[in-house]
Amino acid sequence: MIGRAITSIFWGIAADRLGRKPVIAFSMLSVVILQIFFGLSTKYWMAIAARLLLGSLNGLLGPIKAYAIEVCQTEHQALGISVVNTVWGLGVVIGPGLGGYLAQPAEKYPQTFSKESVFGRFPYLLPCLVVSIFAAIVLISCIWPPETIHKHKITEKDIRIVKALPSQQAHWDMPRKKSLLQNWPWMSTMLSYCLFGLHETAYSEILSIWAVSDSKYGGLSFSSGDIGQVLSVSGASLLVYQLIIYHWVNKFLGPLNSSRIASSLSILVLATFPFMTYLSGTKLSFAIYAAAMTKSVLGITISCGMCLLQNNAVRQDQRGTANGIATTGMSFFKAVAPVGAGILFSWAQKRHDATFFPGDQVVFLMLILVQLCGLISTFEPFLVLPPVEECR
Repeated sequence: MIGRAITSIFWGIAADRLGRKPVIAFSMLSVVILQIFFGLSTKYWMAIAARLLLGSLNGLLGPIKAYAIEVCQTEHQALGISVVNTVWGLGVVIGPGLGGYLAQPAEKYPQTFSKESVFGRFPYLLPCLVVSIFAAIVLISCIWPPETIHKHKITEKDIRIVKALPSQQAHWDMPRKKSLLQNWPWMSTMLSYCLFGLHETAYSEILSIWAVSDSKYGGLSFSSGDIGQVLSVSGASLLVYQLIIYHWVNKFLGPLNSSRIASSLSILVLATFPFMTYLSGTKLSFAIYAAAMTKSVLGITISCGMCLLQNNAVRQDQRGTANGIATTGMSFFKAVAPVGAGILFSWAQKRHDATFFPGDQVVFLMLILVQLCGLISTFEPFLVLPPVEECR
């Protein structure tokens, strides 16, 4: 995350100047090489260095979002963004399982892998090698997708034509402001995007530690396996929603209205969590599964909506940079959120017997307030939409 936060803006600028494909291809090459280096690490500093370099040299996230927007027609952009989020979520689900299954093969599968072999000496090389092979296949496949950034030289004839236009028409034909920092529609959308990202990361952190905490402290006394199953089911429902349902939601409501509605409903869902401590058995299981699935669906609706607004608020030749800056901001907020959530939860457990919003109630109250701030930021004067002339 530190490496990604440091270099995301650079990779975004590179994607705008060199094209999406070179940055995507280089990012996959970095995965091929550095994932193997991570598997061959014998010292802690080597493993840390491999992860730092991988985050620094892998500029995939920003350009791939820009590419998903550009390669799709306007009516299919929501599907393109949801596919990016879906395959990312799929990787998050499959990755840990793959690592757990293939790590330390000499101990788990001694009949196949000897302790004197390279996989016995480097017990975590096998899962890293599998990932590198898969990344190499993806790297080769980068040959076929088309490039969406096309550089054309402006001729003197074109310049003379623009200068000859009446001043008002020439103003209409001007693109959006060149500097992203002067593009308030994009800046305001990125602020909302980061606020919602802060909320989602803090919610994920708090949900897990709240569910496994003892009931005498306002928790649910779940085991780690129980909450893991809840998260797996909510993740599976998320994949179905993104691939099949979300683009219809975006089609009928639009990215802004769908984000506002989802944010409002999220506040209501968050308000139900503290009352689950009064339930047990089947009722508790139904309530926690339903709430977690609903909250995940609403969260991804907001995330996709904000991403669409961001990418449509900038010129095509600025999308890579814009997504790079957004990734940097999001990485910062995602780094702060777990720490803040942990401190908040520890403080809340000390005031479990308080009269005003005791224990778990104050935790979810804070989550509601952050979500409310995000919702408010989607309305004027905080959120500014591009003028109709610029959108055209």
